[in-house]
Amino acid sequence: MRIHISIEQQQLDLINDEDKVVSSYLISSARNGIGQQRGSFCTPLGKHIIRAKIGDKQPINTVFIKRRPTGEIYTPELAARYPGRDWILTRIMWLSGCEIGFNRLGLVDTMRRYIYIHGSPDSAEMGKPGSIGCIRMHNGDLLDLFNQVSIGVSVDINH
Repeated sequence: MRIHISIEQQQLDLINDEDKVVSSYLISSARNGIGQQRGSFCTPLGKHIIRAKIGDKQPINTVFIKRRPTGEIYTPELAARYPGRDWILTRIMWLSGCEIGFNRLGLVDTMRRYIYIHGSPDSAEMGKPGSIGCIRMHNGDLLDLFNQVSIGVSVDINH
């Protein structure tokens, strides 16, 4: 299995070893566009892997801060109390760049930028940029993907 993410199409495809798309999902990448630089709040391009999978067995809509469950479950009422919060929900797949000097090490390190594939509120619009760098997915889609991939799976993010 491998993952291909198209920023232009705002779509994530899960591709099997026979090069066939087995699942496709709408995503939301960075509203600031594409870019590798730390602090840019852009989605990085290039070859990555899933370095860690976080949140297995947590309830759907579990709220994460710094990759740790907060004990909260996302609701519209909770969102109203924290209007500026960047919601990271349900599961996290932490990405690590594979291309030294492009998306790995130094000021362009995807992992040190804390770039994830993660869940978001079901009210979050998919199919258009809106994140601060990560790849957002609806929770049901994220759970489906999370259960089909392993740590080390290749993730290609293209324009």
